Amino acid sequence: MTSNDNKVELYGLVLSGGKSTRMGRDKGHITYHQDKPQQEYLYELLDAYCSKTFMSVRSEQTRALPDHFNYITDNNQYRGPFNGMLSAHDAYPNVAWLVLACDLPLMDEASIQQLIQERSNSHMATAFARREENPLPEPLCAIWEPQALQQAKAFLDAQQSTCPRKFLINNATKLTHPAKDEVLFNANALADYEEAKRLIAEQE
Repeated sequence: MTSNDNKVELYGLVLSGGKSTRMGRDKGHITYHQDKPQQEYLYELLDAYCSKTFMSVRSEQTRALPDHFNYITDNNQYRGPFNGMLSAHDAYPNVAWLVLACDLPLMDEASIQQLIQERSNSHMATAFARREENPLPEPLCAIWEPQALQQAKAFLDAQQSTCPRKFLINNATKLTHPAKDEVLFNANALADYEEAKRLIAEQE
């Protein structure tokens, strides 16, 4: 594990600006935990460990946000999943970002702590990966250092792909495995929502 010495400040970012087409409703507003909207649940998890935390949202979503939540509006200068992350980087270019997609209903406090503890300042990013033969970084459950996000702009300009996972695969990324792979479960459709509710009920 790398020491925390010389690491730049860490901010949290909940990516909530997607259109949620497959789910059919805003994934950030779905409740899995004590009737709390998922984006707020994740925001509070991050806010306990990051210097500041923000929601990443589209401009039309800001009206529904509670007043006490910080947010960064997508500036739509970038393509694909990078839109929210690079909008945040443009607003605060000298910090690292712990990024969470809003469709991670099983994410928990222990996993946030682990990812931060495993953070490496000698890598572009520190990302969770599932335990499997050829583990791949989970770019939307990762800590992105400022130099990674800066270089991602050139990546988008030069590449046909807008995939943040491809960027991490081709750059110095530290992979770490969560204690429970299920925290990386994505709920993108109604069937996923039902499965997530079942798994959460089993844990309670």
